Amino acid sequence: MTKQFDMGLFDFLNKSQRDVAKEEIIETPWHVLSKPEQLDALLKESENLPVIIFKHSTRCGISRMVYKQFEKSYNYTDEQAKLYYLDLLSHREVSNAVANKLQVHHESPQLIVLQNRDVVHHASHHSISTSDIAKFVN
Repeated sequence: MTKQFDMGLFDFLNKSQRDVAKEEIIETPWHVLSKPEQLDALLKESENLPVIIFKHSTRCGISRMVYKQFEKSYNYTDEQAKLYYLDLLSHREVSNAVANKLQVHHESPQLIVLQNRDVVHHASHHSISTSDIAKFVN
């Protein structure tokens, strides 16, 4: 047994299950949507890759549950799709701007997918699923 292998095995044996689980978790690549001015940049960005907006109400139990389920099943990188998080309570004016500019009726929670400057998919509440995103991601 090499010294490198011994240390790797020793490190592994001394880690808690929680530490091992943390290393296996891939962080969801959220980007914060907090200013109405960002919308034009998001539309431009959607010319190159899908842009996903997740509108979330931090006080709503249903929104929290859908958010957690979405986060667990989201497995795309920033190179495949750009994922934006919009906190509705902190940024109501941004939510209103999204609804107006994209012509999508406001809901919470809500998922909006942009591609080539157009809304190609939107869903709300329990209809939100990462499987719907797959058809837009290469």
